[in-house]
Amino acid sequence: MLQELLIVTDNPGKKREYRALLASLPVPIRFPSDLGYRIDVQEEGTTYVENAALKARAGVQVSGLLSMADDSGLEVDALGGAPGVHSAYYVPGSDADRIAALLARLDGIPWEARTARFRCVIAIATPEGKLYTAEGTCEGVIATAPAGTGGFGYDPVFYLPEWGCTMAQLPPEVKNRISHRARAVEAALPILQDLLEHGTTRRSTEARG
Repeated sequence: MLQELLIVTDNPGKKREYRALLASLPVPIRFPSDLGYRIDVQEEGTTYVENAALKARAGVQVSGLLSMADDSGLEVDALGGAPGVHSAYYVPGSDADRIAALLARLDGIPWEARTARFRCVIAIATPEGKLYTAEGTCEGVIATAPAGTGGFGYDPVFYLPEWGCTMAQLPPEVKNRISHRARAVEAALPILQDLLEHGTTRRSTEARG
């Protein structure tokens, strides 16, 4: 049985969520900073899968451990799917700066045309060189102003009609059930469990390339 799983992120918000989402796994969850590593990967891919794979493979190369990483983004229909894979670097500065830029681009767009989704792709890389992927999405609408202090990134303007609030206003236990990252982890857990228990997976979800 493999003894540890490395999650290739040191983003405080992601670390908090992954600790909760992966609590059922039978092994310790590690992050690069826990092990004294600094893993800086240039996200040069044109898709979420490419970027997640770059980070997961970098984790294996540095640590020798089974490694998992994600790439996620906000896709706004009125902007042709932007910012998409560029969400984290939409404009220089802070999350607040990126939210302000997004709202400026959507100024005057009516509510019914502000539909959007969060998308998350998880990549799992093994020390043997195999790669597996899983995906999750969450549908919503871009609010006209930020609301809420929870979460991170674009959560304060991602409005969930069925909940009547933004992602940043949800209790953490609810977000960790319905978010794009939660759904991607749900899809990835059977793969992770097989890999951690048997060192291989019997499922036909292996991603090539």
